[in-house]
Amino acid sequence: MNKPQSKPKNPNFSSGPCAKPPGWSLEGLDDAALGRSHRAAVGLEKLRNVIDTSKELLGIPDDYRLAIVPGSDTGAIEMAMWSLLGQRGVDVLAWENFGQMWVVDIIKHLSIEDSRVMDAPYGEITDLSSVDCNRDVIFTWNGTTSGVCVPNGDWIDPNRDGLTFCDATSAVFAMELPWNKLDVVTWSWQKVLGGEAAHGMLALSPRAVQRLESQTPSWPMPKVFRMTSKGKVDEALFRGATINTPSMLCVEDAIFALEWARSVGGLKGLVSRSAANLNAVAEWVEKTTWVEFLPKNPATRSCTSICVEIAEASGLDTEALKNAPKYISSLLENEGVAYDLNNHRAAPPSLRIWGGATVETADIKALLPWLDWAFTQYTNQTN
Repeated sequence: MNKPQSKPKNPNFSSGPCAKPPGWSLEGLDDAALGRSHRAAVGLEKLRNVIDTSKELLGIPDDYRLAIVPGSDTGAIEMAMWSLLGQRGVDVLAWENFGQMWVVDIIKHLSIEDSRVMDAPYGEITDLSSVDCNRDVIFTWNGTTSGVCVPNGDWIDPNRDGLTFCDATSAVFAMELPWNKLDVVTWSWQKVLGGEAAHGMLALSPRAVQRLESQTPSWPMPKVFRMTSKGKVDEALFRGATINTPSMLCVEDAIFALEWARSVGGLKGLVSRSAANLNAVAEWVEKTTWVEFLPKNPATRSCTSICVEIAEASGLDTEALKNAPKYISSLLENEGVAYDLNNHRAAPPSLRIWGGATVETADIKALLPWLDWAFTQYTNQTN
């Protein structure tokens, strides 16, 4: 096979930090409040802009609270777990690396004895029908390292007694979320909208706020996790008064990304862009014998972290199958075609193509012939 002539215009296919929005440039951040206090009027206005615009674009209910918190999505979900768990038993769903991290937090660090771990191998998903929503439930909406997502929220009881904690960092702005069934939702800026890292977002339902105000955790609470003052929710936190000092350059970058999101049609446009990216890969997989999706069920295939593996039908032996993704990823990086395609370190050998809304479908389509070419190069050198 000859080397393809056309390359993706943007070779960034990382699953985080992700590709910047089309048209992004440093000049677009000229209005950043650099050198100013985040407590000053100008700083607070920009922080509130991020909160208010996020709520508007995502359709978050008016009575939900949204805050900017430290530590990216990891900080946001751990802040919620440390603050809200302990009142009842927990079902923690784990079908990839990050769900497994929350298992460690709950069992080893918070030592919640009444915990049920409901796991599944990479490429599969937990039996959602067995989840008990009268317990607290913790899950990732989209498994960034496995390419497996929750198909919908039908399994969540609308009349539940427990709280649902949803790590949605690689789903929000790319997939529709049933907000009325989610009590805690977390994400970070560096995923679907291509923002910068280290800042998390935390959304709380009224039920979550009621829990927050009605219990005192039995474990120590670091300052960066504290959301209450004198037994009441700290409302200032949800109006832009962050716990720690944010990067005002990153805040400006987040504002740019949100305005870009509005310009492409808001949530509907973002979801459509991500779906088109998955569809382009799916059409290629269907006609390509050497590759298959890591998630076999189409209903649970992610449109953001699109994971494919080398098929046994490729004719490669076990060792060659294991080494192929790393070879392909390295070769395409050296060619300047695509960066960061190799699987997450905890995932089985596979290729992970980020399909979030900031990635142009034309770039996905330009990448696919290069994957065929790289696989041909690999098979030639292994024979």
